[in-house]
Amino acid sequence: MTAKKNHKVVKTTKIARQKKIAVGSKKIVNSSAVPEKSPMIPQIRSEEIRFLRGDDGPAKETWRTFRIMAEFVNGLETLGGVTKGVSMFGSARLKPGSRYYELATKTGFEMGKKGFTVITGGGPGAMEASNKGARQAKTKSFGLNIKLPFETHINQFVDDSCDFNFFFVRKVMLVKYAHAFVILPGGMGTMDEMFEALTLIQTGKIRDFPIILMGKDYWAGLIDWMKTTMMGEGMISDSDFDHIHMTDEPKEAARIAEDHWKKYLMSLKRELI
Repeated sequence: MTAKKNHKVVKTTKIARQKKIAVGSKKIVNSSAVPEKSPMIPQIRSEEIRFLRGDDGPAKETWRTFRIMAEFVNGLETLGGVTKGVSMFGSARLKPGSRYYELATKTGFEMGKKGFTVITGGGPGAMEASNKGARQAKTKSFGLNIKLPFETHINQFVDDSCDFNFFFVRKVMLVKYAHAFVILPGGMGTMDEMFEALTLIQTGKIRDFPIILMGKDYWAGLIDWMKTTMMGEGMISDSDFDHIHMTDEPKEAARIAEDHWKKYLMSLKRELI
């Protein structure tokens, strides 16, 4: 009887262990059963992954467009009152107290003092620092959060926020209400957002608002490569750099944004005449 009972307990424990692993429990009892994965690789199949991979049938794909539309509506309603905005991009990995985190905080503060509404991705790192600076300047700031298996929490300095499943919807909102773009040191996502803005300006889809790169040491190599290789091969023109500004000074960044804002207002007046 004892042997049978022990066998039953072992079998039950094994089943419970498998169930914990199957549902993605944070506490994995049998770690050898699940291969280690990078924390930067999504552990779930998100709505956007299913959409882009075409995992679902035509009927569900068609109905998903209404969910996409709902995200646009949510973003438009959340940001609808913004008339003078600056979108600030940068790495979520920046730690409080680090050089670039403090740079982001000071830049957000100076932008707030000039009356800009600060818009970020709403997460940690550079986004948190930018929202924090806006809070210190007593200006409103927004966080446009993307739902991911990592870096998904809204930071404590955001005044208003909305969530997105789809990156492309969120990117539209980050561009639509911005009259200047501040690019702090960052990785792949930051590069994506910077070149998205540059492409829209180059193609005339948005006005020539300034692209302000904070941290000369960080960005100098990229700009040199763009000038020597991209422009050297005729892929871009010298005029494409007219919209790019590099500085280490938050006050200078705010001045550049303010000067372009005034030019924008003047151009609107001329259009009305």
